[in-house]
Amino acid sequence: MLHILAQNNSLMNLFIAELRDKEIQNDSMRFRRNMERIGEIFAYEISKQLDYTEKKITTPLGVSKMNVPVSNIVNATILRAGLPFHSGFLNYFDNAENAFISAHRKYHKDGSFTILFEHLSSPHIDDKILILSDPMLASGASMEIAYKALLKRGTPKHTHIVTIIASNQGVNYVKKHINMKNVTIWAGDVDDELTSKSYIVPGLGDAGDLAFGSKM
Repeated sequence: MLHILAQNNSLMNLFIAELRDKEIQNDSMRFRRNMERIGEIFAYEISKQLDYTEKKITTPLGVSKMNVPVSNIVNATILRAGLPFHSGFLNYFDNAENAFISAHRKYHKDGSFTILFEHLSSPHIDDKILILSDPMLASGASMEIAYKALLKRGTPKHTHIVTIIASNQGVNYVKKHINMKNVTIWAGDVDDELTSKSYIVPGLGDAGDLAFGSKM
């Protein structure tokens, strides 16, 4: 299943518009904060699909019955661009466990690239809700590598793959290369074009550089 939140008008659209705006991008703190806020919105939407149980809450005047979530959650992201986005999920799922994947593009002289997986820091994820987030879903290769690396830590009950901007090609790649049983894809918006170097157009540029500065 694919959910595209920009298809329904909400504050999400404003935050994505500011992420895309090349003038507003000059403020890296605002860029990070908008990614964080978008993560919070996704967390709220995903929370509607969690497992709940009734709990009695004692107030100063009596007892209230409330349905509260009981799902065990693992928030996972791909370094480094995913960190502000990840923080948004952690703001809402504050008792969640966390996982981090180190992977990056290695470019070759002909302009092509390979995805290098370097490190995984993760708890066991058996029968837990896995939220795997990355701001951009371009070719889809990084997401595939990250997801399959996490499966070495167990089999999640359900996986939510979450991105702010996706390409159609990236979404189709994930659907083709990842077993979609018990997997949901969430996107803020989906763009049609992917360049030969796997940059999303119109996209927003390099999310990691815009959040944290350029790298060598």
